[in-house]
Amino acid sequence: MKNFHPDKIRAFQDEIMEWWEENARDLPWRRDTSPYNVLVSEMMLQQTQVCRVIPKFLEFIDVFPTLESLGDADIKSVLQLWSGLGYNRRALWLRDAARAIIERGGFPEEVEELEELKGIGPYTSRSILIFAFNKDIATIDTNIRRVFIASGFADECMTKSELQEVGERLLLRGRSRDWHNALMDYGSDVLTSAATGVRAVSQQTQYEGSSRQLRGAVVRILSESHPLTIQELADNVDCDLRNLDDLRKGLAALIDEGLVEKTSEECFRIPR
Repeated sequence: MKNFHPDKIRAFQDEIMEWWEENARDLPWRRDTSPYNVLVSEMMLQQTQVCRVIPKFLEFIDVFPTLESLGDADIKSVLQLWSGLGYNRRALWLRDAARAIIERGGFPEEVEELEELKGIGPYTSRSILIFAFNKDIATIDTNIRRVFIASGFADECMTKSELQEVGERLLLRGRSRDWHNALMDYGSDVLTSAATGVRAVSQQTQYEGSSRQLRGAVVRILSESHPLTIQELADNVDCDLRNLDDLRKGLAALIDEGLVEKTSEECFRIPR
């Protein structure tokens, strides 16, 4: 059993917060913690590095500053702005989430309500409530997990539910937003994977030459053009394409995800 003596917890909290007061990262979604801004940033940050998200977030908020402006947007214009972030289905989920929130008449303020929105799971729902509403709940990302392990409050073999319990016990109540920001910054800048030797639970699969790269290329081309035939797509994709069967499989997956549709003229396009 780990040592969760109140004095040890307080010392840990003080150490993290004192460091953070001098070293907090200036991130655009921290300047305006409105629920909409937090929703956009959290969807963008799923499986994407902070440095890549910053310029895209600023551009996105400039074009779509409100839930209503995003809800009214067609998916093609959303995908054009999203280009470069990868995992394009997140853009569709974000637009659809905006529409669902408008329809329900207010922003969800409970984990279960947020999880009803497609693309929002346990981590993202908790993060939105923490950073938008300063809710006294915990969430665990890669950086926070590493900080807890390196500081002696957790083990690498712990399950998600066990880590969640650790997070709840260490939570700096009343300052949940600041606490989680501080933990993330501390893990990113001080207790890094190189400094601690703590490995992430999972690694992203290789992108180059993958079906994900091909699907991303198709979405990028179609978001910038008129409907195209499969041969026209094959002639324009900027990644290694071995045969048309790979492209057909990629298109089928994109159609299932709602990112592409087939026209009556046997062409492919981004749906509205």
